[in-house]
Amino acid sequence: MNLKLNKPLCFFDLETTGINIVKDRIVEIAVLKVSPTNKKDIKSWLVNPEINIPEEATSVHGITNEMVKNKPTFKLISKEVFEYINNCDLAGFNSDRFDIPLLVEEFIRSEINFDISKVKTIDVQTIFHKMEKRTLGAAYKFYCNKTLIDAHSAKSDSMATFEVLLSQISKYKDLGQTVKDISEFSSRKNILDFAGFISSNKDNKPIFSFGKYKGQEVLNVFKKDPGYYGWILKSDFPMYTKKILTSIKLSNKEF
Repeated sequence: MNLKLNKPLCFFDLETTGINIVKDRIVEIAVLKVSPTNKKDIKSWLVNPEINIPEEATSVHGITNEMVKNKPTFKLISKEVFEYINNCDLAGFNSDRFDIPLLVEEFIRSEINFDISKVKTIDVQTIFHKMEKRTLGAAYKFYCNKTLIDAHSAKSDSMATFEVLLSQISKYKDLGQTVKDISEFSSRKNILDFAGFISSNKDNKPIFSFGKYKGQEVLNVFKKDPGYYGWILKSDFPMYTKKILTSIKLSNKEF
């Protein structure tokens, strides 16, 4: 079975200074764009994160402070990256939990209005875990019978993710072939902000998914505890989470 596309699908991977989506920064981004005609194009950028790359991160992806000190910051390439992935759907490996939230944070810092709500996303790792229950290297070996060379190179990981998805489509006939079907299967249901702090309940109303108000409707919390919104804005939550909460707050005429 082949992947059926109505518009380009971008398989992307980030290498970063760490795993905190609020505080860490991108040091490399690679995007493999696959068109509905199966034409493939890949671009990659090394990025100066403007903060130190810890030795622990370098030991994973091999990118050092010296390698990126003269590279452009994300803000300088943000428009180019945005234009490359604009009007495309997105796919990655563990992308819904990490790569997409961190990319959105970088776009917000760069004052680029990237509306992720209009983008369908496919997380190949979620399909792997739901179907076989396991790293990208293991998935690549399992589905493609290949050894992932140069793992944690953003370009290699993007290419491998694309190959894994094609093999998953072929192996699991009920997965479907369209981005819509695959996105629905691989998405985390009812998560509104990607980071998982806000979700929706059975009545499709936004609720908090963490802390002392976990499970309670966002607007009800804001009514009984007006300071909670301000506390979130001042705390180390993702900017996209804050953006979603602000949108929810402004949508209600009582505030």
